[in-house]
Amino acid sequence: MKYLYKIPTVLFLLFVVSCSEEKIGDSEFGTVTGRVVNAATFEPMENVKILSSPTSSTVFTDADGKFTVSNVKVGEYSFQAQKDGFIAKFEAATITANNTSEIVFELNKATANNKPPTVPVLVSPIDNSTGQSVSLDLTWTDTDPDNDVLTFKVTLRNSSNSDIKVYDGIKEKKITLTDLLYGTKYYWQVEVADGINTPVLSVANAFTTIAFPNTRYLFVKTVNNNNVIFTADDAGKQYQLTSLDKNYWRPRRNNQAQKIAFIGTNGSQNDIYTMNYDGTEVKRITSTVPIAGFNSEYIGYSWNASGSEFIYPNFDKLYKISSDGSGLSKIFQTPNGKFISECDWSADGTKIALKVNDSNGYNVEIYVINISGVILTTILSGQTGAAGGLNFSVTGQKLVYTRDVSGFENFNYRQLDSRIFEYNFATGTSTQIITEKTLGTNDFDVRYSPNESDLIFTNTSNDGISIKNIVKTTIGVANSRMIMFSGTAMPDWE
Repeated sequence: MKYLYKIPTVLFLLFVVSCSEEKIGDSEFGTVTGRVVNAATFEPMENVKILSSPTSSTVFTDADGKFTVSNVKVGEYSFQAQKDGFIAKFEAATITANNTSEIVFELNKATANNKPPTVPVLVSPIDNSTGQSVSLDLTWTDTDPDNDVLTFKVTLRNSSNSDIKVYDGIKEKKITLTDLLYGTKYYWQVEVADGINTPVLSVANAFTTIAFPNTRYLFVKTVNNNNVIFTADDAGKQYQLTSLDKNYWRPRRNNQAQKIAFIGTNGSQNDIYTMNYDGTEVKRITSTVPIAGFNSEYIGYSWNASGSEFIYPNFDKLYKISSDGSGLSKIFQTPNGKFISECDWSADGTKIALKVNDSNGYNVEIYVINISGVILTTILSGQTGAAGGLNFSVTGQKLVYTRDVSGFENFNYRQLDSRIFEYNFATGTSTQIITEKTLGTNDFDVRYSPNESDLIFTNTSNDGISIKNIVKTTIGVANSRMIMFSGTAMPDWE
């Protein structure tokens, strides 16, 4: 009887334990959520098959690449994402009771059967086209059989020099070029890569840019604290000739040499350079003896008429040099140690006008020497204040210059009332040219027009900080003063 009494008790305990374990099992489930994206583009992927090991429910991603696997028994799982054309990816997950685990799959394309992109087809400019703008779009077409993400590389060569420009990592089938040379034939080619196969190269196409326009005016603008040289045509359209990150100024054109000369900073010194009308083929002329004076902004040099030589100052000395940089020689030295700031060479080559001054720019003298360095004529001396802007007429019988009639002098070379004068060699007299200048402004950097009926010069407020404008006036004609180019200075008109 004692044993019979124990049997029901044991059966009861087993029943209780069994029921208790069943309740615990009901709560040992969790949820898995996640997202599948393309590893190359991170775009969501739809209809990706999600399954696990140990096996649970199999689900598919929606249009947003998302999926949910519910009622996953607690434990350690390996989930897998599968889609045709992509490499299957595994991610581990630990499922805990009544919690949600999150997984992100990044699928890479399967490359075993991946096909390369097609050969790029160059669309524009049309092959061997001419008259193209110096700013244009290169465009092409291309496709990929597997819809891989494509990147492009453009190689650009030209017939003018050995420069090769490469534009890499392009995502679109277009590139905008803005720094092309005028009148130049270009060759371009496109390479496409899908990141899987060997890059594919297009044929090479060619196009030719428009010829450089006919321009006659030269001037300087201040851009990013640098002097930048521009040219303009008769309609006023402007073209940049020198780089924004270089300091170049005082341009002078010579039609015989078909070159433009200018001053440029070269380390600690300033030198004379030349370039083509379109700004190409920049060449340094001076080297061992730089152009130098009391103030680089107010220093000047001159071509000879044929364009074969320059004269330029180096403090109290005047030098001559060939336009190819050879034949440097000293032709004059001031007798009193004053600095030569400006010079101009007559068209017949017999006279050189000089403006000399002390180290502060004052005690000015303007006189004319011959090529042997003999002083022929004194035009200005014994006057206080600043002066400058020398320019011979074509015949060499007249010379224009500017002078601050206020006679003001101070440490920063400020001018208060600079006006234009013309010296007549036949009469030996200087006469002020009436230009109807606004009070409180200065006229300087004066030049004759090519036909000598007009003058072109810089005008600005005498405060020393206001905008500068290039102005033209007809000699002897009232109310003819007009602004030609705003925000500019140091004009030349040939």
